[in-house]
Amino acid sequence: VPVLPDRFPLSCAGATVEQFEEAKSRMSSLKQDPGNDVKLKIYALFKQSTLGPCTTPRPGMLDFINKAKWDAWKALGETPQEDARQQYCDLIGSLVSAEGGSVAAKPSGSASAQYETLLSVLQMYDEIVTALEQAGKDNSVLTVFTGAGDFYCSGNDLTNFTKIPDGGVELMAKQAGELLRKYVKAYIDFPKPLVAVVNGPAVGISVTALGLFDLVYATERATFHTPFSQLGQSAEGCSSYTFPKIMGNAKASEMLLFNKKLTAAQACDFGLVTEVFPDSSFNSEVWTRLKSYAALPPNSLALSKQLIRSTERERLHAVNDAEVELLVERWTSDECFTAIMNFFQSKAKL
Repeated sequence: VPVLPDRFPLSCAGATVEQFEEAKSRMSSLKQDPGNDVKLKIYALFKQSTLGPCTTPRPGMLDFINKAKWDAWKALGETPQEDARQQYCDLIGSLVSAEGGSVAAKPSGSASAQYETLLSVLQMYDEIVTALEQAGKDNSVLTVFTGAGDFYCSGNDLTNFTKIPDGGVELMAKQAGELLRKYVKAYIDFPKPLVAVVNGPAVGISVTALGLFDLVYATERATFHTPFSQLGQSAEGCSSYTFPKIMGNAKASEMLLFNKKLTAAQACDFGLVTEVFPDSSFNSEVWTRLKSYAALPPNSLALSKQLIRSTERERLHAVNDAEVELLVERWTSDECFTAIMNFFQSKAKL
């Protein structure tokens, strides 16, 4: 993700802490989304202003959101905190001025949290699609997905359902549906062996998409959860077709209709997972095996993968289209909205 150049004036003295706090308050008056590049700049300057130069470890390559944030912060180098505060104030001031805002704007209390979240789920999906497109064309033999930290994937950020754009719920649902269609299509059409290294709990589309992978290796502490009906939604990732095919209708229904969470051992017994490894030796065993697979003849692997997929590629695309159409309807329904609000309320009581 590109980071904006420093094109805002810099004061030699730097902004005071009071001016910095005022700029944080002014940010809440912004009415328009300034775009992801600017939000990255805001995030980086905020972190540099409050914590100084970036010293945290770099996130994994597939942790797109945190990697983009880290890159933006790291790019500021040894910029002094006082100078970072000044750049932050200048940037917020220019954005407020561009919207015709005034210095006396009152904070709503929510904008800071929204900018801390930074990149939307939609951009994350776009990043993964781009990564798959690149991997499909480079000289790699196979492509591996894994998670950073303790989770493989914690699912979509449901707070996106509470941030309705100017175009309304229908526009948001349509845009999300088209991107979901593109996202799943990238898995269906991927020309090389695709491997999931599930290093922890997995939720939502990270689980449903596993039916489109060629190998799924999991640590013993991994879990697999698809709580669609609980949230008033429906299946995605071609799981309405792949799950019954892999594990049978009864087991698939337990997951997709009745929100059953599987352990790694259960997922392996049902055929969703290829093999389960002890957590203590998971990485060493799996990556040793994958390195040996990467030494196999690449064309043979790719052509064999494409032959296997060719027998049902059209069916998978049709399933993807049908799932997206139903999900767009679900996302605009009162039932879905109520279910998600109930989910937040139950979390708040914990």
